[in-house]
Amino acid sequence: MAHQLNENELKQKARHYRRDILKMLYEAGSGHPGGSLSSIDILTVLYSNVLRHNPENPCWEDRDRFILSKGHICPALYTILSDFGYFAREELGQLRQYGSMLQGHPCMHHTPGLEVSSGSLGQGLSIAVGVALAARLNGTDIRTYCLMGDGEVQEGQVWEAAMSAGHYKLDNLCAIVDKNGLQIDGNVEDVMNIDPLTDKFEAFNWNVIEIDGHDVVEIGNAFLQASQFSGKPTMIIADTVKGKGVSFMENAPGWHGVAPNKEQLDAALAELEEEK
Repeated sequence: MAHQLNENELKQKARHYRRDILKMLYEAGSGHPGGSLSSIDILTVLYSNVLRHNPENPCWEDRDRFILSKGHICPALYTILSDFGYFAREELGQLRQYGSMLQGHPCMHHTPGLEVSSGSLGQGLSIAVGVALAARLNGTDIRTYCLMGDGEVQEGQVWEAAMSAGHYKLDNLCAIVDKNGLQIDGNVEDVMNIDPLTDKFEAFNWNVIEIDGHDVVEIGNAFLQASQFSGKPTMIIADTVKGKGVSFMENAPGWHGVAPNKEQLDAALAELEEEK
């Protein structure tokens, strides 16, 4: 892996990725800005400073595995994969187009750097548990990471997977909940309350770390703690803001799955340009 990025470099990367996300969604005319913007700081740290991966050899046997369970926020992942050289930057302008390698939900058969096709919520953690178990059985030091949304934690399959991971003490597994408090139908608390989330995962025999999901230092430290913890899988609960970085998108359920128009795009890009 390349040299570790410092705090300022990570922040600049994330700002650059936010701009890419908004441009992609504008060009596509559809997509999901809210969750893409809330999770991008987590993904920036993961791919820049944590994940063992090789863009020149996406199927490198010794790579760590990342499972994007909340597949609808794939624009966040696509801009990162492009930046690392998994495919040409020009492809970003083809998001959601017929025949494009960048579909509206991740397809491993079209996009280099993807481990699984995803989008049907609640399934990613089950896949990650299987991958982590396989790594253990194969005697490798591969680590598996899985990013979920807080809305999808309402799915029963998540808890079956959580029970399995705790039972098998999969300390090579680290999951992250992007806890922005909103889902397509409104507030997570009102649709189906998932709290107290920390207590629940601890009861399922997980090591739980709570962080500010936009503080790149806290994010990096959490991933480090997870890698050093033995005997249990780790769940990082990241408190985030849906639409983070664009004032009129922040904490607004309506921006879950709506692309900006030209005026909104220009306003958002101007905000991000001014951000320090």
